[in-house]
Amino acid sequence: MDTHYLKVDLFGIPWMTVNIPNLLLITAAMAIVFFVCFFMARKIEMYPTGAQNALEYLVQFIKNVISSTMDWERGKNFLMLGITLILYIFVANMMGVPFELATAEHYVWWNSPTSNPVLTLSLALFIILLTHIYGIKLKGVKEYGKDYFRPAPLLAPFKLIEEFSNTLTLGMRLFANIYAKEVILIMLVGLGTSSLFWVFGAFLPLVVFQAFSVFIGSLQAFIFVMLTMVYMAHKVNEEH
Repeated sequence: MDTHYLKVDLFGIPWMTVNIPNLLLITAAMAIVFFVCFFMARKIEMYPTGAQNALEYLVQFIKNVISSTMDWERGKNFLMLGITLILYIFVANMMGVPFELATAEHYVWWNSPTSNPVLTLSLALFIILLTHIYGIKLKGVKEYGKDYFRPAPLLAPFKLIEEFSNTLTLGMRLFANIYAKEVILIMLVGLGTSSLFWVFGAFLPLVVFQAFSVFIGSLQAFIFVMLTMVYMAHKVNEEH
């Protein structure tokens, strides 16, 4: 897919390149999540209905995800993390489903920000670093360090390799699925604009794949959160 992004060097430093459209899309995704949650929770009632009911269902869903990986006494610390992640990643995945915007020169201005590996790998790195922070906070530096040599010191190098592989797979899994979704959608749109016949021939496959893209985006948001809690559980749970 021959696409380009407007990039500028921050403060004129060549290695500090900023992807302007992606920065705007990341901000837009955050704003959408904030305002949706704000309006869903602005009127809290004893007997929830409508939007509040949906929000409470989401909270309970994340509680179940956390409880399936670790004891709730420790897992309750990560409730807001799970809610934030699943909402943000879901919204970011959905942004490129209804439409995409690009100039005639193929400069992209609107798509799913999670189709960019910089964002997904940054999210994955943030999660892995957070697991270390909470592991040290809840278990102490000494006890946390011993985990790398359990059950045998020989495993320490492999556990270090695992940290790198977890970061890479967590980020690249999300990127690859959303990027592939974007490519297929663009191909179907391109096919539909190639001739009068394909205007009708590509319409049904496009609608079907857009519906499937909603499923892909939802599933990838869930997988990212589930793996986050699994990695977190490995760091904060006591070894027996």
